[in-house]
Amino acid sequence: MEKINCKGLLCPKPVIETKKYFDNIEKGTAIVIVDNEIANSNVLRFAEGAGYKASSEEINGEFNITIEKGSTSAKKEEVDGFSIVITTDKLGEGNDELGKTLMKSYLYALSESDKFPDELIFLNGGVKLTTEGSNVIESINEIKNKGTKVISCGACLDFYDLKDKLLVGEIGNMYTIVEIMNSKRVIKL
Repeated sequence: MEKINCKGLLCPKPVIETKKYFDNIEKGTAIVIVDNEIANSNVLRFAEGAGYKASSEEINGEFNITIEKGSTSAKKEEVDGFSIVITTDKLGEGNDELGKTLMKSYLYALSESDKFPDELIFLNGGVKLTTEGSNVIESINEIKNKGTKVISCGACLDFYDLKDKLLVGEIGNMYTIVEIMNSKRVIKL
C-alpha cells in the first residue's frame, strides 16, 4: 500500500499531493499521513468529494488517512447547485457602516429564503463574519442548519489571527475552495 507523507506541509499541499497520486491511478488504496487536524479534515473532505472511501486514525498526534479509489468511483457532477463567496464583512462599496448593515440584512434575508447555497465560502475580510465579534453568527448558523456548508479560508483566519475564534462552519483550504468554485455557479459578494 502506498504511503503519502504530508507531515509538515502547509495547506493546501496535503490535498494537492493526495489528488496528484489518485489522479494517476485507476484504482487502489493509499495512506496519507498528516500532522494536524485541519489537514486531516481537508484530505478527508477531498476524498469524500471525489467519491472515494476514506477513514482516518490518529496515532500519537499524527493522522493516517486510508483512502480507497475503486474502478467505479466517480466524482459527482454538480449541475443545479450554487455557492456564495463572501470576501468582505461589508456589502457594496461606499459607506462602511451602511455596508455592514447591508451584509447583516443580506445574510438574514438569505437565512429566511427557501433556496440555499450548497456552500457559503468566506475569504479575506469575509472571515470576520464567522468569528467572535460578528453580529451575523445567528443568520449564518441558521443557513448552516438548513444544509449549507460554511467554509472559512484557513490562511485568511491565520492572517487576521482569528483561527481560534471561529464560531461557525469549518476551516477550508484554497484547493477545496477552487474545486467548489469550478464545479458550480458562484455568486461573489
